[in-house]
Amino acid sequence: MRYAPSLRTRLRTRGLDGVTLLVLPGVLFVVALFVYPFLYGLLLSFEPKQGGWLANYVTFFSDPFLYDTIGKTLLIAVPATVLNVVLSIPVAMRVRLMRHQKLLTTILVIPITLGTVLIAEGLLTYLGPRGWVNRVLLEFGLAAHPIRLVHNYWGVMLSLIISGFPFTFLLTLSYVTGIDPALENAGAMLGARARARFFRIILPLLVPGLVITLALSFVQAFSVFPSAVLLGAPAGPTRVISIAAYTAAFEQYDYSMASAIAMIMAAVQVLIVVALLGVRTLVFRGPASSGKG
Repeated sequence: MRYAPSLRTRLRTRGLDGVTLLVLPGVLFVVALFVYPFLYGLLLSFEPKQGGWLANYVTFFSDPFLYDTIGKTLLIAVPATVLNVVLSIPVAMRVRLMRHQKLLTTILVIPITLGTVLIAEGLLTYLGPRGWVNRVLLEFGLAAHPIRLVHNYWGVMLSLIISGFPFTFLLTLSYVTGIDPALENAGAMLGARARARFFRIILPLLVPGLVITLALSFVQAFSVFPSAVLLGAPAGPTRVISIAAYTAAFEQYDYSMASAIAMIMAAVQVLIVVALLGVRTLVFRGPASSGKG
């Protein structure tokens, strides 16, 4: 009695195996959610309402009110990213030695779960003109009038630090715990102090991971939108490029121009990330920094 070949046998005869069946849905998922929208937006940016196919890009770079948004966004995103990474290093170095590491990391993840909108609302409650901070300052005579802590540059910066630090910290902690502790112990046995061990052993091995953390954190901070609207001055110093894209799409109903701004925004992010990855190739990448074990 002859049995019909199984599905796996039929797929193998056609050159398909289990790995291909697992990879194919992932590829289709990436194409559907990332590649197709990007190509659609790119082509749409070359179809302006008026003028030639580059009219949107010419309009953007000829209008200071539009192209200044790139510098304003970088002025917010770069300091917030660098500060988060710098602060995450000593915290990660300390947390890796603690017993309740999982509990502490869980607590630090709470700002990520809240989201930028809830964080912004909380900052408005505590830092606003009638917030608790200003009330305490006025009550104890530390200020003659309410201090402006929101609806400006510093409100957006503080929001990005609160929402971005947990993400940066978790990445840094994973790289710190991935360094072989025997290297630091060997330095201690040879008489190197803690500061020397950090700058000569830990930091060189940590730099490749920090570069990746910088890149991911920068992309997250560069796309700031809710914080810039709720806590900043959308018509002034915190008019970031995402607000310009939103204005073009939903106030001027010019989706072609909005797509062009989004493409420019993506291009700036790609340039920064490529530059960071280029720096990463110049530093040491060996087995000591490849992970635990």
